[in-house]
Amino acid sequence: MLKMVYRPILILCMSILTGSAMAQQASGIEYPVTRQTDSTDDYHGVQVRDPYRWLEDDHSAATAAWVQEQNAVTRSYLSKIPFREDIEKRLSVLWNYPKTGAPFREGDYYYFYKNDGLQNQAVLYRQKGLEGEPEVFLDPNRLSASGTTALSSISFSKDHKYAAYLLAIAGSDWQQAFVMDLATRSLLPDKLNWIKFSGLSWRGNGFYYSRYDAPDETKKLSKKNEFHKVYYHRLGTPQEQDELVYVDREHPLRNAHVGVTEDERFLVLSTSEGTSGREIRYRDLQDAGQQDFKLLIKGFEYEPDVIDNVGGRLLVRTNHGAPNYKIVLIDPAQPEQAHWQTIVPEKPEVLINAVTAGGKLFVTYLQDASERMYRYDHFDGTGEAVAQAVELPGIGSVSDFRGRRDDRVLFYSFTSFTTPGTIYKYDVATGRSSLYSRPAVQFNPDDYETRQVFFNSKDGTRVPMFLSYKKGMQPDGNNPVLLYGYGGFNIPLTPSFNVSNLFFMEQGGIYAVVNLRGGSEYGEAWHKAGMLDKKQNVFDDFISAAEYLVQEKYTQPSRIAIRGGSNGGLLVGACMTQRPELFKVALPAVGVMDMLRYQQFTIGWAWAVEYGSSDNPEQFRYLIKYSPLHNLRPGTAYPATLVTTADHDDRVVPAHSFKFAATLQACQAGPNPVLIRIETQAGHGAGKPTSKQIEEAADVWAFTMYNLGMTFAEK
Repeated sequence: MLKMVYRPILILCMSILTGSAMAQQASGIEYPVTRQTDSTDDYHGVQVRDPYRWLEDDHSAATAAWVQEQNAVTRSYLSKIPFREDIEKRLSVLWNYPKTGAPFREGDYYYFYKNDGLQNQAVLYRQKGLEGEPEVFLDPNRLSASGTTALSSISFSKDHKYAAYLLAIAGSDWQQAFVMDLATRSLLPDKLNWIKFSGLSWRGNGFYYSRYDAPDETKKLSKKNEFHKVYYHRLGTPQEQDELVYVDREHPLRNAHVGVTEDERFLVLSTSEGTSGREIRYRDLQDAGQQDFKLLIKGFEYEPDVIDNVGGRLLVRTNHGAPNYKIVLIDPAQPEQAHWQTIVPEKPEVLINAVTAGGKLFVTYLQDASERMYRYDHFDGTGEAVAQAVELPGIGSVSDFRGRRDDRVLFYSFTSFTTPGTIYKYDVATGRSSLYSRPAVQFNPDDYETRQVFFNSKDGTRVPMFLSYKKGMQPDGNNPVLLYGYGGFNIPLTPSFNVSNLFFMEQGGIYAVVNLRGGSEYGEAWHKAGMLDKKQNVFDDFISAAEYLVQEKYTQPSRIAIRGGSNGGLLVGACMTQRPELFKVALPAVGVMDMLRYQQFTIGWAWAVEYGSSDNPEQFRYLIKYSPLHNLRPGTAYPATLVTTADHDDRVVPAHSFKFAATLQACQAGPNPVLIRIETQAGHGAGKPTSKQIEEAADVWAFTMYNLGMTFAEK
């Protein structure tokens, strides 16, 4: 039986040179010759060749030459698309509008992020009070000529004398911390390195952060990250003197994060063995005798989050005994579940977020993948917690909602598929929202609409999908469609605006977002239905979404493009290998394509709780069945494919995309092109400069529209 399952892999490796010649002849593109080696792995008695293993070495001259050759072929192809430059010009016009984040208060000042339109990075402004004149506080655009240095987070000391912030360079997950004197806006000598997967949490004259040991310079973008450590940095001291607060030396593959409650009463430690499941420990900082962390919630079966403290008790959001989540109060002196006091019970909708601000508790729920917000005035357990709806402008998503306990005015951003981020002011006393700031855009949002539809997946599961398009669209079976999905890691896809997607709608396309299993749209049960040995459900949902759009006459296979990034790149890779005839264009971005080796690089080991690992015999058997790299077959006509990745991606290392593209080029038997676009000085996506975003979007849309048979419509 095993030989039957893995036979395509052996055929692929023996026939790969023949397939490469077929691909070049069919497409008319002369692909670079990608050298093969005899690298072979034994997975529980099964021999699996990996002929492009050498592409995993991101520092080798051979890999650099391959990247240069592939980019040259891709640039040559894209440059011949007659409307590629027109697309970039139109995207630049659409992109060029002010994008402002919701203000938040720190001391006497309100801070907010703003991008004037085409700035590479958003600038952090501040103003004294709500009526003050805004001034530039921190402009990351001045930190690098290329615009590739990004401000990833900032944290203010409790006395508002200092701000510590993290900078990421070229999209890497590695970050550096700096400290600014707020009165003079001058930098202190403090500079901290090798920070990763960390926030900054102040206490007294310093702050807590998480880091790894300094890696080998040649392997810092690919080596497995082990022994995450928590440190405390005291201002004015070198990093070498930072106090080691926590490290788990028995479990190198765990991450650790700490946060201090607003009143500095508790130091909360959250540890995880992967992307799901946490254990919570704490220190009562008022108890001078407590030097070690004490267990609050044993891990790692559930997803507890500490929201805040109410005096000596901790307010926690958890799915323990509540797949859709509830909020409880826990007394550290009696942390057992039997003593938990339920403040907000579980509901049919999924409780996805909770914050305390203005002396109130605000919770956000998902109802069919759209957000609803409620306020609770009593959350200390002394009175009944009664929900009051926070009226939102429509179907969409809320972000940037935060505040301090004594705030009386709060702000949040609201967005939908056709509405750019709009800022609302919330008055705590009246419970009412009012418009604070609406962006002046270069298009009319009223020209577009969004419709939610539901379809049945392969096993009969009812799955929601959002369709956004220009008003007047007719279901004539010929509309171009961009089908987007993610489906994993308990992450929901809620309505959000992206100017690049609006361009596609402007050109007559339908932008379709599928709420696949594996996300959190319907709670932990929905998540678990799309993970580990049930991951195939995610691909079935996505394929069924395409079949629904064809069945309902929205489109046809020759007019469907599929797109996804990271875990969504895996989604695209799996679906295009399973149903190549159903899609015309495939756009896998920074995807996890090698499901047998992903755990060998950087933070990949943390995904094993979601995917499983090839180190486990049973999990290997289902991973090999859908691993995109290992299910490509010579002599198959695959969709027109543009793989995108970046040289500084140390989240999903570019070797995934390199090996997939090389194998796909060798296997392609049809006339469709197979290209890879490798961005330089960029990473997994966060902090990518606007200029690079526009260039990439122009390339992706030119490739997509050209292969879908679309033409560019002037506006």
